[in-house]
Amino acid sequence: MTTLAAVATTTATFLGMEFVAWFMHRFVLHGPLWFLHRSHHVRHPHRFERNDLFFLFYGSLSALLIIYGSPAKDWRFWTGVGIAAYGTLYFFVHDVLIHGRLRFWRKSRNAYLRALNMAHKMHHKATTRHGSEEFGLLWVSPKYFTLALRQPAPNRTLRPRAFVSQDKKGGE
Repeated sequence: MTTLAAVATTTATFLGMEFVAWFMHRFVLHGPLWFLHRSHHVRHPHRFERNDLFFLFYGSLSALLIIYGSPAKDWRFWTGVGIAAYGTLYFFVHDVLIHGRLRFWRKSRNAYLRALNMAHKMHHKATTRHGSEEFGLLWVSPKYFTLALRQPAPNRTLRPRAFVSQDKKGGE
C-alpha cells in the first residue's frame, strides 16, 4: 500500500468513526445496550462503569486489525490505526476533559472544546434512554459553538503559593 493510500485509509477511518460513534451511541447504546450505557448517565461511587466495556470492544477490534494487517501493512492495519487514533482522542476529550476521570486537564479556554463540553452536558441532562441530544464526540451543533463564543473563557489564575520565610524554615 502506498503512503498516500495508507494516510487516506487512516484518515477516512478516523473521520468515519465519528459517524459510527454517533450511530452506535444514538441507536444501540440508547437502545438495546442501554443496560450497559446507563451507568454512564447516573452518578455512582465507582471508578469504572459498565459503559467502559465499549472501550474493550473497539480496542479489541483495532488491535485485531493491526495484528492481522501488520505483515502486509494492508488496509486492515491502517484501518486499525484509524480506530486506535479515534479511540485515543475519544479518551482524552471525553474521559479526561469532559468527565474529568483523570484530573490533569480541568478547564479549557478553547471555544471548540468548551462548546463540545456544553453539548455533552446537554446530552447528560437525560438520565433515561430517551430525551438525550448530541450523540457524537467531535461534531458540535452550531448553537453550542455560538454559545461558547459568547460566553467568556474561564480565567486561569494560579493559586498563590504559601510564602515560607527563612525564619520558619530553619530558625537561622
